[in-house]
Amino acid sequence: MALILMCGLAFSGKSTLAAQLAAELDAAVISLDAINLERGLDGGQGIPVEEWAATNRIAEDRARDLLRADQQVIIDDTGSPRFIRDGWRDLAESAGSEFVLVWVQIDEPLLRERLQANRAARSRHDLTDDVLAAHLTEFEPPVDEHPIRISAIDTRDGQRVTEIAQSIRGARSAKNVR
Repeated sequence: MALILMCGLAFSGKSTLAAQLAAELDAAVISLDAINLERGLDGGQGIPVEEWAATNRIAEDRARDLLRADQQVIIDDTGSPRFIRDGWRDLAESAGSEFVLVWVQIDEPLLRERLQANRAARSRHDLTDDVLAAHLTEFEPPVDEHPIRISAIDTRDGQRVTEIAQSIRGARSAKNVR
């Protein structure tokens, strides 16, 4: 089993990729945005740190339960800051599961283009300019954590998604051989 953590800036395509990987890997997706909505919170408007911590604890409990039931799990979140990733890494280890970090990389012009398109279409919750500025400033890229990297423009590319799924399967197989 694997715990797969999506990592990346807003509007990079993490949720899109998570859904496709879930289908390829027969995995459950735990979305921190969805948990926030269940709790009546909107992350795009800014959420106090203690509320994010509560959402994270709910996600951890759900992930732990799924891993105990031998279900693969994909965590759909920004995966920033580093201590959050470390916490997911520790949870995977304590559950005897492989930890896989998938970093969806997006440049700021494309992120802003997608944000503006979302504001016009209203296909998902908005992200205020202040929350975006903080997000861009505070995001801690996982450059030294050996993530699987994918460009935001490739998150809908079926071949690339299949390659990532195969890489995740390969990581699990390598662990089982050791």
